Amino acid sequence: MTDKALNKLAKHLYAQRAIPHPNSNYLAFVPQSIEQAIAVQQLMITQHGTIAGWKCLVPQANGQLIVAPILSTAVSQTIDCGIIPSIKDGQPTALIEPEIAFILGQDIEPYRHYSSDDIDQAISATHMALELIQNRFSREIQPSFYQKLADGLSNQGLYIGPKIDTSIAYQASHIEVVVSDGERTARLQQFSGVHPCELPQNPVYWLINYLAKLGIKLIAGQAIITGSYCGVVKVPMATEVNIEYTGIGQFNIKFYDLLA
Repeated sequence: MTDKALNKLAKHLYAQRAIPHPNSNYLAFVPQSIEQAIAVQQLMITQHGTIAGWKCLVPQANGQLIVAPILSTAVSQTIDCGIIPSIKDGQPTALIEPEIAFILGQDIEPYRHYSSDDIDQAISATHMALELIQNRFSREIQPSFYQKLADGLSNQGLYIGPKIDTSIAYQASHIEVVVSDGERTARLQQFSGVHPCELPQNPVYWLINYLAKLGIKLIAGQAIITGSYCGVVKVPMATEVNIEYTGIGQFNIKFYDLLA
């Protein structure tokens, strides 16, 4: 793909983030490699603002890399959290993934190697967090992994919840997640959560060195999320929802439609 093609694809993908019925498929320009997909991600950032953080996992057995930026315009820390809902049978639903966020307390310069101890020292806080999910490809389309990677792997944004003890976060291979509506007497969802990378800090170690090799600088205050404990969870809109990590913490959140 030429630079012009990469730019056009980046503009198209970014535009899909702000419409109710997105379609990120763009057959005129289809990325053919991880490198092209990452280049498109970086162009979206250049065109439309700064990075508030990253989502990632450790490299997958099939060679796929799970890494995508979270744009600063899509981060919330208040009880009322904007989201573009998923619509099915006329019913809007918020799609979320319960995770842990690692907050950087210092800049991470590129073109250096960082040990696990270096990275631990750079993390200033850990928080309960929700990745906000938006499926931006048409249901009629079966996008390639490279297309999904360029689009940001369904990331819509990030909610940063209460701070939790870092020593607890570093041991959180399993978390019992409880999601309830209203006053815990309505719909209840319970999950025996397992982190997809054994421990939530493992992807942070990989991500920082991977981005450093690419020449990407990380900035103090950015958040890194590293995988859901229970996949995608569907919760109602305009209803106060309680999210509890049993024995760790809890918070209430209410989602409103950003496009309403």
